[in-house]
Order: sequence, then structure tokens, then C-alpha cells
Amino acid sequence: MAEQLNGVVPDWVNRQSAIAAQPLWPAWDALLHYGAALASLPGRVSVTGSVDPDLLAGPLIVVANHIGDYDAIVLAPSLYKVGIRPRFLATRGLMNAKVVGPLLERAGCIRVDRGSDDARHAMTVTDSALANKGHIVVYPEGRIGLDRDLWPERGRSGVARMALRSRVPVIPVSSWGAHEVLCYADDRRKLNSFARALWQQPLMKVHVGTPVPLDDLVASRMGDANRARERIIAAITMQLQVLRRSEPGRPRHLDLTRPCPEQSTAAFPGGIVPEHLRTLITAARDTP
Repeated sequence: MAEQLNGVVPDWVNRQSAIAAQPLWPAWDALLHYGAALASLPGRVSVTGSVDPDLLAGPLIVVANHIGDYDAIVLAPSLYKVGIRPRFLATRGLMNAKVVGPLLERAGCIRVDRGSDDARHAMTVTDSALANKGHIVVYPEGRIGLDRDLWPERGRSGVARMALRSRVPVIPVSSWGAHEVLCYADDRRKLNSFARALWQQPLMKVHVGTPVPLDDLVASRMGDANRARERIIAAITMQLQVLRRSEPGRPRHLDLTRPCPEQSTAAFPGGIVPEHLRTLITAARDTP
């Protein structure tokens, strides 16, 4: 609060803004290149979809569903495989960790803690990254999803406002299967679930889609941020429907440690996206 009152910008904002303006850290680049083998230790990884090379040459906002602690580990090398150089938005707790935090910061990850001043300061860093053709990866749900059937939740409007303000293409990414590797609960049970995944080798799927149609929306018009948010979650959900075609209802793998409410918290329960959104997104996808 003192920072806000005194107008002082925290040191981490200046550090991360400077890193965001630089090319990807070579060590992070190498880890992304060779990390696919490590990510696939507890299961097989399948990556589908692509991004237009012209889009890859400029800034991107990548949005993905958040199904568990392991999905980012699968997502990073999977995105790299299709040409995306990911810089993740990460929670303050993770970025402040003594060993992991400095490494994540050097890799271009951006600290954010929704509901605090960090969220405002994070926009300064993301602006720097996007101005320098960075590829920002955001979980619009804002947390690991708690929908009982693991369909994407409604999410927050922050990424939608970022997209409308910057006019940067938004690439929807859907993932499925990584929720079987690490359970939601404490470290001891996470270790047990990881060991089980090493034995069972679940299939972890990642699909990279085409940009979400947002050109008709503007940041200054009331309601457009919510419309953009709805389209973003709808695009992720539609792709997820295809990835989990064999599991349209309750997932085959149930994590009993995940504190899911009895009532669905999904933006589109059962993965059923309204027809007007399906038509809009499909039309944009089919347009050359």
C-alpha cells in the first residue's frame, strides 16, 4: 500500500521490464528445446495445431486452460515446438521462491498476484514484453480449475482487457491429460501421483488453435471486455471438446484431493458452447 501511495515502483518491475525487452535467455531457450523429453517422463505428449509464421514474428498473447500443476511443464516445450517462445505469467509466491523464483524471472516469467498492486505492475512488464514481440502465456481462469468435470471456468477479464488494449493476436491453447500426473493436494500425495503416472504413462495432449476473433471489440466500449473473455474461454472449450472426445462427461481420472464444489463452476458446463459463439469462432477459424 505504501508503494501505491508514494508512487514508488518496486524493483522487480524494473528488472522484469528490462528482461522482457531482451531476447529469450539462452538457458531457457535450451531448456525449452530439450525439455520435451523431461516433460514426457510421466506420460506421452501429443502436440497438434500450428501458428502462422507471420504471427510468430510478432507479439502474441497465448491463453490456456489450467487443469493442474503439471500442465505448465508440458505446455512450455509444446508451445516451443510450434514456434512460440513462452513467457509465463506466474504467481507472486512462485516468483518469490528462493531458488525457483530468480530462474523464472531470468526466463522472462512475469510476476502477478491478482487482486493486489502486483496486477497493476504486471501490466507494465507485459507491455514491455509485447512491445518487443514477446509471447505472453496467461491462464485466464486465474487458478487451477475446480470444475468437477474439468471444463474451463469463466475466468477473469484481465487478459481480455490486455488483448483489446494492445490489439495483439490471442492464441487459444487447450490441454488434457496433465491433470493425471500431479494431484491437487499436498507434496507427499503429489509425489505418489507422479510415481503412479510414471507407471501408467497417461497421454497428455496440447492443441494450439487459431486466433480468437476480437477485431470487432474495443477496449473503451462497455461490455466488450466481458465479450472478449467469453470468446476466449469458448475457443479454449471448443478445442478441449475435441481433445477429450472420449471423456465428454466426468473425467476418467478423478482426483479426489481436488476441492470441487458439487455444482459446476465451468463457463460452459459440459463443454457445451452456445451456438452463436460456436458460429463466430468457427467462421474466424475457417477464414483464410
